[in-house]
Order: sequence, then structure tokens, then C-alpha cells
Amino acid sequence: MPELPEVETVRRGLARRFVGRRIDDVWIGRERSVRRTSAQEVRMRLQGATAERAERQGKYLLCPLDTGDVLMVHLRMSGQLLIDEAGSERPPHTHVAMLLEGGDELRFVDPRTFGEVVVFDPTAQPSVVPDVMSLGVDPIAGELTLADLRRKLRSTRRAVKAVLLDQHMIAGIGNIYGDEILHRSGIGPLCPADRISYPRSARLHDAIHSVLTEAIAAGGSTLSDAQYVDLMGEGGSFQEHHRVYGRSGQRCITCGRGRITSRNVAGRTTSWCPVCQR
Repeated sequence: MPELPEVETVRRGLARRFVGRRIDDVWIGRERSVRRTSAQEVRMRLQGATAERAERQGKYLLCPLDTGDVLMVHLRMSGQLLIDEAGSERPPHTHVAMLLEGGDELRFVDPRTFGEVVVFDPTAQPSVVPDVMSLGVDPIAGELTLADLRRKLRSTRRAVKAVLLDQHMIAGIGNIYGDEILHRSGIGPLCPADRISYPRSARLHDAIHSVLTEAIAAGGSTLSDAQYVDLMGEGGSFQEHHRVYGRSGQRCITCGRGRITSRNVAGRTTSWCPVCQR
């Protein structure tokens, strides 16, 4: 958390409020947040630069700059990007702040400090951000065809939930949307991927696109910890439409008969309805 819909919501905010504005100054309060390079290098590469676009690969935000460098932000568990007036009180746990042309400040806030801000030369991408290069297809920004999905499923005997969580297979899906996608497609999370039939693969393919698209339209999911918000500090509303995630022990609101079951799959608590998802 945040997952693809939340990061896409932030990307759209950056496209509106950050792209095209010169970065006049950079403040860095915690070295851990810029750990891949250094505070000095991040300042040097950002000051005076202007973002030309706001892009996303999986859960990674990527902003090509007019200098030829790329700004990458990964929110990981608790990171936020917020924009506010320069001079206003910065939220606790603000670790990076960029003063923008026109008087706003773009702030990277991260209570758990797992997230990061990186600025790199694209020619150095294999050594600086190799994890971005190893990402699988993005089902929204890229093109995940049914044929592609079938090949991925047939390539492994792992549980299908583990496949959805594997960022080398499909980039951007995490625990929340993995559960919701499988519920909508009627597939149990423990089902071996290579045993999923063509019709069920087609349902899974449709569910990946429909669940993620609907979640993006709702601004993502803001859970009870309220750690995810968009660029303006507003929460999403897709949590109001969760049917299995976080509902262990409750009656299934889809079929009305099953009770939501939970089990650890691929290191994550996974929830499903044993009636809907046989």
C-alpha cells in the first residue's frame, strides 16, 4: 500500500500541479529517503530542473526532467506526495521538499521511511534503479492481453494470488486489489496458476482491468490508517466497495451465504469467499 490505483491517482495530480514548473530549491531532511544516491546529488540534479511528464510503472512514479535526468519516487508502505503553499507548516515526517516556481512546495512525507526519492541519468538505470527495469507489464499503463496473461499463468504452479503479487509478472497489483480481482473473477487465491482454464483466465483478465479502472476512478482506497492520500491530501473512496479485503469472518456481501476466510499466501494475509471462489 499504496498500489497501482493510488499511485496512478498521485501521478495524475503530478501531471496537473507539478509538470511544467521549475524546481527552484530542494530541502532534504532525512538521508534515508534519498539513500540510493545522496542528498547532495539529489539537490544538484533537481535544482533548476522542470518535469516534462509524469509517468508510472507499476507502483513507481517516474518524471522525466528537461535536463535529461529522471525523478523517481516510490511511496512503498506509508509514503505520500503532497503539494501546498511554500511557508505553510510541513507535515510531520516530511523528508524531502521541492520549492516550485509559483510558490508551491512538493513534499515527500513518509512516517515509516521505506519510501524513497531518486534522481538518475537514464543511462545509469541498470545500476541505480534495476528494480524498475525488472518490472512486469503494467495492466493500465501498458498492455496486458489475455494471451500474455495465459502465458504467465501457464508458466508457474504457484498459487494465483502469489502470481498477482509478483511484480516481475504483473506490475502494480498488491494485496488489496489481488483479493478484489480474484473475488470478482470467482477464482480461489490458492488455485495453482497453471490449472486455471481459458474461460476462467478470461474472467481474471477482465477483472484485472475492471477492478483497477474502477479503483482509479474512485481515487484509490484509503484505509483506516489514512496513510494514503492524493496530492491535495484527499483520501480515496474505493474502500467502500471492497468485497473481501479486510472483511475476514464477515458474511460475503456478494453471495450472502459464505463467510470471508483468510490465510497467509505469499507472505500476505489473503481473504476470499469460499462460496463465490470455489
